[in-house]
Amino acid sequence: MRKLLIKGGRLVDPDTRTDDRLDLLIVDGVVAERAPELTPDDGTRVIDADGAVVTPGLVDMHVHLREPGREDEETIESGSRAAAHGGITAMAAMPNTEPAIDTASWVTFVRNHESQITVYPIAAVTKGRAGETLTEMAELAAAGAVAFSDDGSPVANASIMRRALEYSTMVSLPVISHCEELELVGAGVMHEGLASTMAGLRPIPAAAEEIAVARDIILAKMTGASLHIAHVSTKGSVELVRRAKDDGVAVTCETCPHYFTLTDDDVRTYDTSMRVNPPLRSASDVAAIKVGLADGTIDAIASDHAPHSLEEKQVEFDAAPPGMIGLETLLPVTLTQLVQPGTVTLERAIELMSTDPASILGIPHGSLAVGAPADVTVFDPDWAWEITEDWFVSKSKNSPFTGRKVQGRVTHTVSRGEIVFEETDLDRGNARAEGERESDELPLHV
Repeated sequence: MRKLLIKGGRLVDPDTRTDDRLDLLIVDGVVAERAPELTPDDGTRVIDADGAVVTPGLVDMHVHLREPGREDEETIESGSRAAAHGGITAMAAMPNTEPAIDTASWVTFVRNHESQITVYPIAAVTKGRAGETLTEMAELAAAGAVAFSDDGSPVANASIMRRALEYSTMVSLPVISHCEELELVGAGVMHEGLASTMAGLRPIPAAAEEIAVARDIILAKMTGASLHIAHVSTKGSVELVRRAKDDGVAVTCETCPHYFTLTDDDVRTYDTSMRVNPPLRSASDVAAIKVGLADGTIDAIASDHAPHSLEEKQVEFDAAPPGMIGLETLLPVTLTQLVQPGTVTLERAIELMSTDPASILGIPHGSLAVGAPADVTVFDPDWAWEITEDWFVSKSKNSPFTGRKVQGRVTHTVSRGEIVFEETDLDRGNARAEGERESDELPLHV
């Protein structure tokens, strides 16, 4: 038997509505027991979680791993190491690779690729993500796809999107929509507003996202399909989803840490790590995103991890490809921006990053109930530190959070009962000492 005891931590499990000091015993990769005081047997490995929080392993339902095709930016293996570093034990890989994940063989390639954590493939809606011909959805589902998306591009043709939603009901998997009206986007590179005027950069109106959100909600209502809207970024999109849920439409949505942390005003630095799609929005949009997270309108927080090489990003702002890395900063930025100021509770934050995304994708994660797979994240909520470029494990370093002060850091990641990441005592001590020399105030932006 392989035994692991996580001892003395605050166990926060939204699935079982638990928030208490409990020990957690794992036997052969499964949660075996939870109790206030458990004594380890000989041969049991022990993690001292005194002062730490113990939660279900984080689930990132929106990542770009670049393999196949751009292994210089990220691979499934390097992405899984970065995910483990960030406390993520399961992630869903988008299909905008080269070639696209649009056949059963490519789905199998992703599903069976060796990795430290569990990687689930999301298959393309249309062949080659060209928006013209539907993929073989039943075949892709049978191979192990957990959802369908042309993310990186919208399904521009409403008739094709309708058919995709209809066929998705036959395999009971969600369609994840990248909501963007391309005719309104044009050559834009940042949110339309005062900041874009002052920066002299081509703008993208909020309506470009909201029109597409409205269309796909109408189609989901028409077809009865499960629709998930990716990377919601505007006040109007939040309100459209809220109304659709009240109307009984089977719609869920996600946002990302940069949409509740940064604004279009940050783009005026011309830092290309701020170039993302959809673009960083206004302060009022950020405020609406926070309300949506707190009231349940927004169902998940995902990283939209989008690695790019240094050469691609070291260009003029409007020539840089959109995207930023996020696997490793998902937890600390969320804790700093949402939990620390009291916007959401810690339990709600874990629900948004673990239990609910697992439920949306229908995958066996996001719970520490007895008998559940032993995917666990342990983090120190009081660890104050500064994000530095050399801290990242990802192959790419295009993060807008480099140099930012945050609070909360992963100390252990357990995947399938095995420790796949562990901070050394030296690292922890050095970081704590540095944090103690800094101010207690840890602002990011908004």
